[in-house]
Amino acid sequence: MPLLTVLALMALPFLEVWLMIAVGGWIGVPWTLAALVSLMVLGVAVLRRAGTRAFRDADQAMRSGEQPRGGLLDPLMLMAGGILLVIPGFITAVLGLLMVLPFTRPVLRWAFASWARRRVRGMQERMNEEFVVRGSTAPGPGAGPAAGPFGPGQSPFGPRSDGDAAPQNRGRVIQGRFEPRDDDKD
Repeated sequence: MPLLTVLALMALPFLEVWLMIAVGGWIGVPWTLAALVSLMVLGVAVLRRAGTRAFRDADQAMRSGEQPRGGLLDPLMLMAGGILLVIPGFITAVLGLLMVLPFTRPVLRWAFASWARRRVRGMQERMNEEFVVRGSTAPGPGAGPAAGPFGPGQSPFGPRSDGDAAPQNRGRVIQGRFEPRDDDKD
């Protein structure tokens, strides 16, 4: 988990308490407590409705053999929003409302999908880099960075589909041995 995320999660309770005190001083303690309790009740209602709807959609999808209606992200966002609303505090309530409101969910869905795509792409690049044999390469067709240890245009997960596949290597095979070099003995 990145350091910034950890620091934000550690600071959240302090910010919530500070904001509750500030709102209590602004509108009064009874109204602040009423707002917090009503947000918690709203969160419980959203959780019940989202849970029931997600279960019903999943059951119907399993019976018909189709994908769940609306995908899996909407029920998850509703449940996460409900949980955030149940947590006492105004910052978590705002985040929960953003996940619950129907006109903000498409924006959040798009943002999450683009974030997930970037993460998956980065993980694939790291996985491909881990399988690359570093060192000098022999010149010729199929040599270079596109020709990894799995052959030209190949990855550990099958042929590459990115169009950067190198031509098949039809050159000579040079057989040999290597001996590790120990620089400390010199």
